[in-house]
Amino acid sequence: MSALRVEREADVLRVTLARPGSRNAFDADLIAELAGAFIDVGTARAVVLSGDGPSFCAGADVEWMRASADLGREENVADATALRRMFEAVDSCPAPVVTVVHGHAFGGGIGLVTASDIALAHPDTVFAFSEVKLGIVPAVISPFALRKIGEGAARRYFVTGERFGAETALRIGLVHEVTADLDAALGHVLAELRTAGPRAARHAKRIVLERPDGVETARWIAERRASEEGQEGLRAFLERRRPAWAPAEE
Repeated sequence: MSALRVEREADVLRVTLARPGSRNAFDADLIAELAGAFIDVGTARAVVLSGDGPSFCAGADVEWMRASADLGREENVADATALRRMFEAVDSCPAPVVTVVHGHAFGGGIGLVTASDIALAHPDTVFAFSEVKLGIVPAVISPFALRKIGEGAARRYFVTGERFGAETALRIGLVHEVTADLDAALGHVLAELRTAGPRAARHAKRIVLERPDGVETARWIAERRASEEGQEGLRAFLERRRPAWAPAEE
């Protein structure tokens, strides 16, 4: 049985962790499937990542961790490399990734949140960089987490491994919105994304990831202005109408 459910709904790709019995904890199969799901998302305007059952993702599967205790150094490096590639696939996904979090987001689960573009959390969600509680460290997720929450927050939550709530996650920049109505919040985000130029949204994400310098920024905006999408956006603005890519108002 697949550990992941991937469904396309019009212009949105929904990727759902589907191991509710284990609180969607990572094992080798889920890691491989999740990495594969983000490699080619086609023309999706957004990818929505969520989890079935009572929790988004509780980190590493107990049996998977037990098996890793018997691995040699090279096998452990290969295991960690597969995990790193999974996070990189989420992070570098060309389409905006919107993660909807509830229940628990521990270890690798919180790593998925840090690798996403937009994160929405239920008020009851509990988070933790829990690796140190197991005598290990949040090394693989650290590039994404440090970029998202900064060194100040990481110095506390990386080293204590303590649990913290959704409001703290909002304060340190881990999530963007805390709401009991996740469906409504997700609907609002998707509606906003649909009003953005499809290619422009993807290029805007690349700016954040690639950090072009001054010379490159001039080239990027010049290319977008001259593009078919950029021309249509400008004409729509001047003509006071909706651009061709935007859905009609209801």
